[in-house]
This record gives sequence, structure tokens and C-alpha cells, in this order.
Amino acid sequence: MTASTSAAGGRDPGAREAGYEPDPHRWRALWVTLVAGFMSLLDVTIVAVALPTVQRALHASPAQVQWVVSGYALAFALALVTAGRLGDALDRRRIFLLALSGFVAFSAACGAAPDITLLVVARLAQGLAAGVMAPQNSALIQQMFRGAERGRAFGFFGATVGISSAVGPVTGGAILALASGDQGWRWVFYVNVPIGILAVLLGRRLLPRTRRSGRGHVDLPGVLLLGLGVLALMYPLVQADSGGIGRLWWLFPVGAVILAVFTRWQRRLVARGAQPLLDPRLFTTVRGYAVGAGVGTLYFIGFSGVWLVFALFYQHGLGFSPLRSGLAVTPFALGSASAAVVAGRLVDRFGRLLTVCGLTGVVVGLGGTALLLRFAPLDIAPWAAAPVLFLGGVGSGFVVSPNITMTLRDVPVRMAGAAGGALQTGQRLGAAVGTAALPGLFYLVLGGSDDYRGALVTALGAALVGMAASLVLAAFDWRRDRRARGPHRKCPDEVANSPVHARQT
Repeated sequence: MTASTSAAGGRDPGAREAGYEPDPHRWRALWVTLVAGFMSLLDVTIVAVALPTVQRALHASPAQVQWVVSGYALAFALALVTAGRLGDALDRRRIFLLALSGFVAFSAACGAAPDITLLVVARLAQGLAAGVMAPQNSALIQQMFRGAERGRAFGFFGATVGISSAVGPVTGGAILALASGDQGWRWVFYVNVPIGILAVLLGRRLLPRTRRSGRGHVDLPGVLLLGLGVLALMYPLVQADSGGIGRLWWLFPVGAVILAVFTRWQRRLVARGAQPLLDPRLFTTVRGYAVGAGVGTLYFIGFSGVWLVFALFYQHGLGFSPLRSGLAVTPFALGSASAAVVAGRLVDRFGRLLTVCGLTGVVVGLGGTALLLRFAPLDIAPWAAAPVLFLGGVGSGFVVSPNITMTLRDVPVRMAGAAGGALQTGQRLGAAVGTAALPGLFYLVLGGSDDYRGALVTALGAALVGMAASLVLAAFDWRRDRRARGPHRKCPDEVANSPVHARQT
């Protein structure tokens, strides 16, 4: 593949953009970012399977062991926007490699932790490193690719995001099955070390350097306000298992007020001509960004919590082992991975319609799965649901990667890190809501009974509400965009030469 041709053999329209020189290593460099992103997102769910073993081995309380998962998610979310802005202002490559190195080191520290306190501290540090690394992933894709190639690259990125959560349970179950005993949980963390070291070495060789923007100032008051606001919204959610929502509900309005003050401060900086942490114009002038962020947040409310509900149903309700429980939801991961790669090629042609169709497939697939698991005979229900779950996975593949592509494609490269960080912050907030609310609802319906089927259907129904809201928002945007464009849709060559894309340098 030459610098000016696509993988398909045609000329890449993006290669004609002013100031853009295709990096000959860009496709190999992409795989470095995908591997790093996969590890960081996989670690959100893979550890959940090992929590009972961790609790026994380290003699931890349920509240302590919950922080192994919750602390990672909290630190991850807090770092995203600030890290994205640092990448925009400084050198994305350097920050990415430092964060990836830290992620590897803290993974080893997690595996070697002698007690629950040090494990939680190491997980907080690991989550912080993952949060610093994540916005550099999407920003490097923005930097390395243009035109139709960018859609393909984000297709691979979306596949990574989509399947990392779904394969976490089966991966964790497989590791625990292979490394049996009370110390087997340590390999859930150690597995990151050799893969991460290889990614660091390849990244040093393949990743492109970033020109400094010349505006290296970081908005420290904005960092403080945004961090406090996100912390106030997420802390009650990560404490949900110990009654945090009931005790700490007052933090939700406090967080909303702090974020409102943050928004006002960012607007004041823009009016002064200063550099904000997160430019408010992303949400008002960059076409598709605000809607895409909303679609992603609503979708992840349902998507992230579903896997915990399935794990509870299969392991506690049906007595499955962690490995068998993970295998039962593997059809979704397979469907998502296969569709996401194809979606990257189709997003320029179909746009937001692809997301609408994908969300419809997810709603139908998960809704059908819930009905089969509720009414089919228990001995065949999980396997009868597999084809329908695969359909839901295909739908998910048409949601995540196209939404990321359409949300970020008109963002100037100089703002790519902050934009990617804000997008992922919304997704992490949505995931925190889902992972707190759906298992809680499952246990609430279950009560002291053994009606696991009823609890499953209720929790999945709540997840589908969030996905349906995402579908409504995506459909609204598709209809609005269709009316605005009229009968003529720009072809890729016209898009590549448009003023918006010409500014992305």
C-alpha cells in the first residue's frame, strides 16, 4: 500500500487534503493503538469475573473488593478530557507511550499486590494511566488518517470498543480456568504485561510525532472544575453496591452545578481568546458532535450493565462456571466484531442511518434474548438465544464505530484529543450508570426469591430503555440531516475537498 492509495487499491480522497502527508506506517501504527485500547477497556470487565476469588484470597470485604472495579472506572473517567487536552497541546505520541508504560507497570503491581489495600491503590493508578492513554488513541487516528481511510480506521477502533466489554467475562473465565487456585486471579492482571511491553516497543518505532500546537497552556481551573464535577456524578454510582446512591444522592445536583460553572468558565475563556480545556464550540458548531456524544452516552447506559446482568443470571441463576457464562454471551461479541469492520467501510455512504439500523438490531436482539431466556425451557434457553444475541451483536457493530466516526470526523485535528476525551467521558458516565443501576435492579426484583428469569427480563428491559432513547436521538439526527442535505449526498471526493476537512490539520 502506498501513501496515496487505500487498502482497496484506489486513491484515498483524504490524501489530497492540504497539509496532510500520509504516514507510510499508519496502518501498522493503528494496531498498536488498538491493542492498547483493547487492554484498557477489557480491564473494566475482565476483573469482575475474578472478584469472588480475589475476595477469598485477600480476605477482603464486599465493599473493599468492589473498589477493584469501581476505582479503575472512576480514575479512568477523571483523566480523559484533561489528558486529551494535554495530547493536543504537547505530543500525543509521548503521552500515549508514557501512559501505556504506566498501565503495564501498574498491571504488574496489581498482580503482585499482597493485600486488598495495595490492590485498590494499584487499580486506581492503572485506571488513571488508561484514562490518559484513551483519548490519545482516537486523536492519533484523527491525525494519521483522512477521508475514507479514517472511516475504516474508526471501524477497527469501534470493533475494539464494542468487543472489549463483551469478551471480558469469557477471557477472565478462561484465565481462571487455566490458572486454577486462589492465586489464579493474579494472571488476570499479569496477562497485560508481555502484550503491553510489545506494544510500547512497536509504538516507539511506528507512532508519528505530533507538532506542538504552540498553545501549551492548560486551563488549571477548568481541570479542577471538570474533575470535581465528574467525581461528584460518578462517586455515588461506584458506591452503589454499598448504598452509595441513597446516602450520596446530594452529590448529583452538586455535580450538575459544578459542571454548569465549568461550562460558563470555558465560554469566558473563549470570549477572551484564551485556550479552554474543552472548547464549547465543539457542541455548537461542529456538525454531529453533540448528537453523537448523546447517542454514545445513552447507548452505554444499557450496553455496559447488560454483561453484569448476564453474568449474575448465568452463574447464580443457572449455576454456570465463569467460563461457561462468558461463552454464553460470546455470540454477541462475534457479531459485534464482524459488523464493526464492515461498518467502517459503509459509514461514508449511509451516515447516521447506519447507527439507526444498528440500534434497531440491538433492541430487537437483546429484547428477543430476554424473551427466550424468560420463556424457553431452561436446558435449551441459553443456546436458543445465541442466534438472536448474535443479531444484537451485529447491531452493536453498526452503532459504536459509525457513531465514533460521525462524531469525530468534522473535529479539527488540533482539538481531537479533547474531543475524544469528552466523548469517552460521556461513555464512561453512561457505563457507570448502567453498571450501578442494572445489577441493582436485578437484585431488587429478585429479593428473597429465586425468580432469576423475572429479574433478568426486568433488568434487560431497563437497559433497552436507554438504548431506545439512543435510537430516538439518532433517528432525529438522521431525519434532520436528510432534510438539510436534500436529495444530493456528497460523495467521498467532495467531502475530502470540503472546507471542514481542509481545516483538519
